[in-house]
Amino acid sequence: MAESRAGAGGSRAITHAQRLRSRDGYFAPESVIRRLGNTPLVPFLGGGPAVLLQVAHPLVAAGVFDHSDVGRDLWRRLVHTLRALYLIAYGTKEEAERAAEVVQAVHAQVHATLVQASLAAYERFVDPLSRADQEGYYQEMALVARLFGTPASVIPRSLADFREYFAAQISGKTITVTAPAKEVAAVILEARLPTPLRLFVPAHRLSTAGLLPPPLRDQYGLRWSTFHELALQLAARSMRITATPVLAVASRLAPTSGPLAA
Repeated sequence: MAESRAGAGGSRAITHAQRLRSRDGYFAPESVIRRLGNTPLVPFLGGGPAVLLQVAHPLVAAGVFDHSDVGRDLWRRLVHTLRALYLIAYGTKEEAERAAEVVQAVHAQVHATLVQASLAAYERFVDPLSRADQEGYYQEMALVARLFGTPASVIPRSLADFREYFAAQISGKTITVTAPAKEVAAVILEARLPTPLRLFVPAHRLSTAGLLPPPLRDQYGLRWSTFHELALQLAARSMRITATPVLAVASRLAPTSGPLAA
């Protein structure tokens, strides 16, 4: 699918393959963020837990739930965030900065949940990462967070520091699943996916529950057992073999007319 770069007096089509080779942006073709971003299993199976981690903060959940149509608005916000992330990873610096400015204006800071869910999904469903690659991905995502407007002073300096911060947040008193968060979870878990993706609904639901920290999974009321764990392992193995071609077609998130076109 062709993408486009808006410019004065017109636009020039840019394919995803061209973007993969491009060095005009913040990240090089060999960067870890591009490796993870070019794997459609990561957003498909990591998106659900990322959203549920975000709305486990009561203020975030209330902000999402205050909209008149939670389902429609939630998916619109998620798609806009994914499109922005695509352009930050694969676009030019100008495209990345323009996309980040739009997301800054309408979204809460999502760095921690994206790092946690993306790393968990990639290592669970695609391949293990070396410690160097894990750290490299974290540092690249720290740059994304700064582009989203997060002050550098509040971003943990290393992946180890981030994991300490994340664990403290989960075990602290601020993060708690409220009734609005459960409404958002219902939207995520009961999503009516397009026909080509319905085969993967069980894997999506299993990963959404399985990649959550156990305390939050319990608060959401999501059952988990040895049977669920085995089912997730089988689903992951199956999806690695069969799902990538379908998801690659379904996950073309780059806009066709401007950085965050609907």
